[in-house]
Amino acid sequence: TLKYKVLLNMKTMKRILMAFIVCLLLSGITAFPLRTEMDFLVRYHNSFPNFISIWIKQVHAAISATPDLVLYGTDWLAFAHIIIALFFIPVYLDPIKYRINIIIGVLACILVFPLAFICGPIRGIPFFHQLIDCSFGLFGGILLYIINNKIKKLEHEQFS
Repeated sequence: TLKYKVLLNMKTMKRILMAFIVCLLLSGITAFPLRTEMDFLVRYHNSFPNFISIWIKQVHAAISATPDLVLYGTDWLAFAHIIIALFFIPVYLDPIKYRINIIIGVLACILVFPLAFICGPIRGIPFFHQLIDCSFGLFGGILLYIINNKIKKLEHEQFS
């Protein structure tokens, strides 16, 4: 029945949205303990291919030499990810009314690419790391695109 399809569509959309929110939160939360994470990675750097092992050691050395005052900026980056995640809660509660948040999210995911590919080379970030940075834009954009399509279906079914 139509009512069952609408409920199933809504449930699927909410699950995908929750996965996106959780990924944003994890992305933010894991930016707080940079030194601890890098200490762990440098301990096991031999478990990675050589080019990644070299990169891990370089990043570890840079973070170890970075004053806490500068690392405070990464705390704000982490906080920003958490705040961005909060902007998707209204979509969870009322997807049709807050669909614009999804559209803005898709645009943000698209803008990850020029940021990574312009600023990455300027900052000397290896290409493979730029691709890692772009992965959230790619996968997040795909999830938000799917959510947007499901909201459009809900809109159509609600107003038909």
